[in-house]
Amino acid sequence: MSVLIDFHTHTTASDGALSPAALLQRARDRDIRLLAITDHDTVAGYQAAVAQYNPSGNALRLVPGVELSCVWSGVTVHVVGLGMDCEHPVFVAGLARLAAARTERARVIGERLAKLGFPGALEGALQEAGASQVGRPHFAAWMLARGHVDSLTRAFDRYLGRGKPGDVKAFWPELAEVTAWIVQAGGVAVLAHPLKYALTRSKLRRLVADFVAAGGSAVEILNGRQTPDQSRQLRLLALEAGLEVSAGSDFHQESSWGAEVGVELRHLGGLRGVWQRWLPPQDCPSVEVT
Repeated sequence: MSVLIDFHTHTTASDGALSPAALLQRARDRDIRLLAITDHDTVAGYQAAVAQYNPSGNALRLVPGVELSCVWSGVTVHVVGLGMDCEHPVFVAGLARLAAARTERARVIGERLAKLGFPGALEGALQEAGASQVGRPHFAAWMLARGHVDSLTRAFDRYLGRGKPGDVKAFWPELAEVTAWIVQAGGVAVLAHPLKYALTRSKLRRLVADFVAAGGSAVEILNGRQTPDQSRQLRLLALEAGLEVSAGSDFHQESSWGAEVGVELRHLGGLRGVWQRWLPPQDCPSVEVT
């Protein structure tokens, strides 16, 4: 019998397309056992889902989650927090700091786009974001709506992606600080999608070592759609560092290119899954990987 979980999802509280209630229902419809809503730099999505959640007679369990932005050696890195106390004062203060950083970052992105001939970008992005945490996808949506680009992909390729004018990362706190917020709040710190940072093998190992030194205890070995070779690389990385592993879809919206909500637990051999904190032993895989 297969078991579906998802420890990396997004809602309209950050840059996802579904409301927390809609994502919760989608997870129920797919018989997902464990779900963490991990919006960028906010737990508003998780808290909204909790308000809609009735555990009575429901196999789905909600796990507190968040995806926090930070920097390491000048590279923007994301750390997923799972199971933390969302009211812990250190964690709450950290989220407030990130909200301020995100606001300042948006101001700088708006200024840079204005210099490129796109006045009103900040106001437009804020309008697109509404009650959500403002981010680059909202700038991209505004640019598309105003006809400045012909697709969201084009907006990122030319203006907002890595190395482009809208790629502003100077305002995020350091990896060690963000990891400590999660750990002090009683949560599990997970290094999100390690291969997306395009680091050399030696730099990736240094990143993992610094993450572990800061209190990190797990790494994502499955994040959305990836190749078997990528999964093997990440399993080896986790084994070498003695880390637990996590898995998620990184779901943002229904699409032909993105993964659906829910990932099937894989047989992980000598690795321990973070989900074992919340799943009974009989539902956790233990067969050796070849």
